[in-house]
Amino acid sequence: MIYTVTCNPALDYVMRVPSFLPGETNRAETAELQAGGKGINVSYILTQLGRESVALGFLAGDTGELLLRRIREMGVRSDFLFLPAGQTRINVKVKSRLETELNGRGPEIPSASLTALLEKLDRLDEGDTLVLSGSVPPSLPPSVYGDILNRLAGKGVRSVVDAAGDLLALSLPFRPFLVKPNHRELGDLLGRFLAPDDIPALTLGARELQRRGAENVLVSLGEHGALLAAADGEIYLQKAPAGSPQNSVGAGDSAVAGFLAACDQGYAQGLRLAVAAGSATAFSPGLARREEILSVSRQME
Repeated sequence: MIYTVTCNPALDYVMRVPSFLPGETNRAETAELQAGGKGINVSYILTQLGRESVALGFLAGDTGELLLRRIREMGVRSDFLFLPAGQTRINVKVKSRLETELNGRGPEIPSASLTALLEKLDRLDEGDTLVLSGSVPPSLPPSVYGDILNRLAGKGVRSVVDAAGDLLALSLPFRPFLVKPNHRELGDLLGRFLAPDDIPALTLGARELQRRGAENVLVSLGEHGALLAAADGEIYLQKAPAGSPQNSVGAGDSAVAGFLAACDQGYAQGLRLAVAAGSATAFSPGLARREEILSVSRQME
């Protein structure tokens, strides 16, 4: 079974504004309330690709209840913990010529709630996959993903970390099966600029994360596709298909789901479906549906 963890989920209030002007009154053409959270996105795309998963994490208050309803409407299985106080955050996404995001802080997670999540994760066993995605609230330490992987060490659980900064860096010594930075996150982690079309430099950067402990490093490159430094020692490249980008939210999460859905057939197949799923979401108003992912996959070289 695949389990995803979202420590800081959100209700995303998505507004489409033809010409957004800061400091002025702007009126949205459309607005909708969506389930937000990287692990939730991964679970949704896995569902679209015919793979079962369970979404875990923390919810709080009335906004948490509404988010849980949205998750169920997406067809995603879940086992979230409700916090004793606070509210699940609301993020505002303004889609105009440029995308603008106002992300909430998230509720405090008490130690008892974190312990309850860890006890759920203790039930994972050999053959299971755990996906740790996205940011965490300030009440959790930046070592939390590494702490979880350390706790599960030796159980045969395959782990994925899709996060930035210390959350990713501090997880590397525990040998995650897959990490998925984009080229900017990889550059930030290594302290240097990495252009999305500089394959030699990106390869060196991905190899550095492998030396630090990651088995596979999937680097998403936007319109340039993706690069995979694989555990077999090879570097795999996949060009992005042609299309008109509409949306950046969830594209990386879709790539993680695509890779997990196909990597058992080979690294090249995993990378291909990762790019197809990520691109399909980028070409869609929201997270891609199964038919959109398969359509994009058929168009790829």
